[in-house]
Amino acid sequence: MLSPEVADALSSGRPVVALESTLLAHGLPRPDNRGAADDVEAAVRAGGAVPATIAVLDGVPHVGLTAAEVDRVCGDPDLAKLGIRDLPVAAARGLSGATTVSSTALLAAAAGIGVFATGGLGGVHRQSAETFDESADLTALSRSSLVVVCAGVKSILDVPATLERLESLSVTVVGYRTTTFPGFYVADSGSALDWSVDDPEQAAAVFAARRDLAPGAVVVANPLPVDEQLDPVLHDRVIAAALSAAADAGVRGKAVTPFVLDHLHRASEGATLAVNVRLVLRNAELAGQIAVALAAQAG
Repeated sequence: MLSPEVADALSSGRPVVALESTLLAHGLPRPDNRGAADDVEAAVRAGGAVPATIAVLDGVPHVGLTAAEVDRVCGDPDLAKLGIRDLPVAAARGLSGATTVSSTALLAAAAGIGVFATGGLGGVHRQSAETFDESADLTALSRSSLVVVCAGVKSILDVPATLERLESLSVTVVGYRTTTFPGFYVADSGSALDWSVDDPEQAAAVFAARRDLAPGAVVVANPLPVDEQLDPVLHDRVIAAALSAAADAGVRGKAVTPFVLDHLHRASEGATLAVNVRLVLRNAELAGQIAVALAAQAG
């Protein structure tokens, strides 16, 4: 179901940016998440585009939410987290849930939205050779044709392995004014990129060329400015301590990531939350600018 504003924008060729709802329901604490929802949509509008926050309500995918629907997503502590594999269950049983990167990308592309802004992608987890723990985001991006603006992947993941997997899946990855892949909370993950774009118009042109060649996403990796990142020394020290604590506690597989993120949040005294919000706002505004450039090229 398209909201009236999103439906009108798409029918008239105006730029639209998709936004995930898992960040709101599961990534940010209540009640801060509600204000952040408005701020992210405002950032998309500042970039010149119409925001389309996506969620599943009572079994129906909604592309673009009313204020009351955003209230529901942000206020319900029992809202499910829905990846692509979960969408059929939610639809058949009339369930509600927040969409992840994978399901948001699928629903956005199906609606004809060409640009998607998020915080960070899921990726290949550390010790994946033993656990086989790899985010569904990666394969979803290989099948969904849209631009995804992100701040890389959280550096608690195996960043080099994630980039190798994206290459194997033929997902195009470009840095925004950088050839260094960002590490979410920090500007530099330590991994290099082969390609970069200098402005929204170049990003839109790369996606237009990709769309003509084959299905699949273009990931635009947008790092935080160095003066806005989490202190890298604190970041590295806390992650090392958290991983050690997880090992000592016998935490394994999918439980490692939330354990480490919680440890990082507490040890940084909430600084990670502020960084998270900053990078999402920057990604949303850049996504709006890319959507404007894409619409202009199409027109």
